[in-house]
Amino acid sequence: METPDALGRPLKALRISVTDRCNFRCTYCMPSAVFGPDYPYLPREAVLSFEEISRLVRIFAGLGVSKVRLTGGEPLLRRELPRLVRMLASVPGLEDLALTTNGVLLGELAPELKAAGLKRLTVSLDTLRPERLRAISDTDLPHARILEGLVAARAAGFGPLKLNCVLQRGVNDDEVLDLAAYAREQGHILRFIEFMDVGRTNGWQLGSVVPAAEVHRILHAQWPLEPVDMHVGAVARRWRYADGGGEVGLIASVTAPFCAGCDRARLSADGHLYTCLFAGEGLDLRAFLRSGHGDGDLSALLASHWRRRADRYSEQRSAATPGLPRVEMSHIGG
Repeated sequence: METPDALGRPLKALRISVTDRCNFRCTYCMPSAVFGPDYPYLPREAVLSFEEISRLVRIFAGLGVSKVRLTGGEPLLRRELPRLVRMLASVPGLEDLALTTNGVLLGELAPELKAAGLKRLTVSLDTLRPERLRAISDTDLPHARILEGLVAARAAGFGPLKLNCVLQRGVNDDEVLDLAAYAREQGHILRFIEFMDVGRTNGWQLGSVVPAAEVHRILHAQWPLEPVDMHVGAVARRWRYADGGGEVGLIASVTAPFCAGCDRARLSADGHLYTCLFAGEGLDLRAFLRSGHGDGDLSALLASHWRRRADRYSEQRSAATPGLPRVEMSHIGG
């Protein structure tokens, strides 16, 4: 069943935040000045149970969702996460089940996640320099644990892995070639992401954005690139290295918005549905779930909400939009 929104975009993908907690304090997502020791995280009873998440995914699948990605916060902090993966892997109609992580806990969990039915992994890697990781993530967790996690994931049967790098001017934009060389050598797919104005706490400025076109010029001068055909709804512009060295992706959500093909919905850890990464408020599904409504009622609610969706923030971004309320990225997993 296809469920188009007000602009004709189908509902195909669902991103699910399983926790609002993280062991990093990245400046572009959860700056420690805001998310400090006294930050009021969600109490356990406010977080959706695995059974509630599984029920919702089954209903979403009936509306056309074929791809689910687990996010956070840091999703590997959610206790017994492989059990949820196993539950979701059995949902009829679900073709792709993926997870995005910072990789620190991946070394110990990768084999169990693979055995549970997880199909794909994306790991955040903003730098290859340990001292720079400490500055970006505001943590003393060792950089080596991320690289060890990548090795463990490949050994568990995941591959090729996707690596996500958020580039910021004057922060890590001098590592474009180093990161690309590492990904080429290891057989990973690296994706450079433009720094986005998600939420209200990351200090975003347009001058901090490194345009995807600039990254392409840098890469192409070192290793000539050829375009790869993209499917409808893809967020990354894909390029292959002409020398056979693999593939790289460029996500230009600021300089070249892709709202017209966006087919994603986002579910927060406390059960709110967001129809845009830059949404100001979400639909409270947790209350609806826990008030005894049947699957038919839930399906009708989701379909009606999606059909009214007309979000296209990145296309409308202007001098007036910075003041709009926006949900924090840590709340809905990016």
